[in-house]
Amino acid sequence: MKTFRLVSITLLAAPLLAGCLERGEPPPVQSTLAEDDDTFCRANGKYTPTSPEYVYCRRDRDAQRNQAQARADRRQRDLGDYMMSHPERPQ
Repeated sequence: MKTFRLVSITLLAAPLLAGCLERGEPPPVQSTLAEDDDTFCRANGKYTPTSPEYVYCRRDRDAQRNQAQARADRRQRDLGDYMMSHPERPQ
């Protein structure tokens, strides 16, 4: 009887403890970004989803996000290059 209780408690607790095994990775934000872009482009009835202006708005938002990501990647790479070139002096 004790073995059955131990096994059942373990089986019930395993899904709860599985959340503790995450590797610290953030949840995917792709869907929230799409919702944010949709809300921005539809704000105040500016554009309808079937209009060409809506498509241009979504494309511009994607381009802005990609440029911001490229800038952040470039800054990180430049910082790494600086640190490799100047190991004696931290920034």
